[in-house]
Amino acid sequence: MPGPAEAPSTTLDDYSRTPGFGSRRGDTGQRYDRAREDRDAGEADAGCRMPDAGCRMPDAVQTPALERALPAINEAANWVSAVSFEHFELKGSVRELRNRCYGELKARGFGAQAAQHIIKRVADAYTTLRSNIKAGNLGPEHSKRRQKAQSKPIVFRPHASHTFDDRCLSWNYDTQTVSIWTLDGRIKNVRFVCSRGALKQLVEHRQGESDLAFRDGKWLLIATCEILEAPQFEPKGFIGVDRGITNLATTSDGDNHSGRRLGRYRRWQARKRAELQARQTRSAKQLLNKRARREARHATHINHKIAKTVVAVAQRTERGLALEQLKGIRERVTVPRDRRARQSSWPFHQLGSFIAYKAKRAGVPFIEVDPAYTSQRCPRCGHTGRANRRTRDHFHCRRCGLAGPADHVAGANIAQRGATAWVFVNMPDPAPA
Repeated sequence: MPGPAEAPSTTLDDYSRTPGFGSRRGDTGQRYDRAREDRDAGEADAGCRMPDAGCRMPDAVQTPALERALPAINEAANWVSAVSFEHFELKGSVRELRNRCYGELKARGFGAQAAQHIIKRVADAYTTLRSNIKAGNLGPEHSKRRQKAQSKPIVFRPHASHTFDDRCLSWNYDTQTVSIWTLDGRIKNVRFVCSRGALKQLVEHRQGESDLAFRDGKWLLIATCEILEAPQFEPKGFIGVDRGITNLATTSDGDNHSGRRLGRYRRWQARKRAELQARQTRSAKQLLNKRARREARHATHINHKIAKTVVAVAQRTERGLALEQLKGIRERVTVPRDRRARQSSWPFHQLGSFIAYKAKRAGVPFIEVDPAYTSQRCPRCGHTGRANRRTRDHFHCRRCGLAGPADHVAGANIAQRGATAWVFVNMPDPAPA
């Protein structure tokens, strides 16, 4: 979650910007969002959690120790994962793994706390995998993707990020240094750099554990900051936000955030990917991964800017925000083959989550509504029909004659549904008879 300066944010795979905020990829090869889980846990206590990234600058003596430590930790995690899968399949608990693996980890040179963290990390990865399977995120019971995930142990990448608590990693904000445990002993006075806003957030709000990550030749730390939410005001109305591919976001006020430049950028990246894939070399594969992260960072940055603008307008005008509930839309909607890549790269969920947490942090009321027929219904007379929207861009009501941009009309319908739903959601409980 971005700080007061609203700096460009990281994506699922990259932490190279400072400060960095957002989701990240799990170390297991299965995608899961630990940052969002942390944030949800904080929201239950009327607070918001967010990862804050600081680029680390180890010197020539400190770097080799880190380069030995992180691959060794992940190699040990792979061994624990294999033991867990062999004896318990996907159901290994921390207690059971501790009984089987703790002694061997100590013999490999890991400290007591480091060994505990490796075991807990593996158990958490299997817990997340079971949750994804139960939620249907890996497909139905007999799907290839689900069977593949269930048929082998979780594998951690050699430079996958690892968690350290305050006993293994301590921060000194005055000197902007950290002290961190490694297999070669504890190394001290490791410098880190970040913006003034990020440093202030670290000092005031850092909570819990920190993650050590290595991305594109850079060492990074990801800390979790817990920030209390602003008190929510009573809305004087609602702004409806219609999300789409051609127009990323269109509000009921008529503000339009076009996706043309992002689409052009994605097409250019696709041509470059095709050129690199044709080479089929190791360096080409590395460049492909690098380009994928760059493209994701670019889309994330655009979504952050849109969300910041929308929330700022709602806060200034003391109105709430209403969005469509688009969960499962990719499964419900079929598109021609030539448009599948465009639809699958549509970051609607990320934009919605950014608007949601920024609204919560600013105290702006937020609600999601039913998306059915928002682009075919007339907000003035209520007439609904496919004939009202003959083309993608234009709306014309066949009953009352209201005409205008289709996305603007959809935003107005979403705003109306948001106002109605807000009344029902906040309706006081009836007095007991």
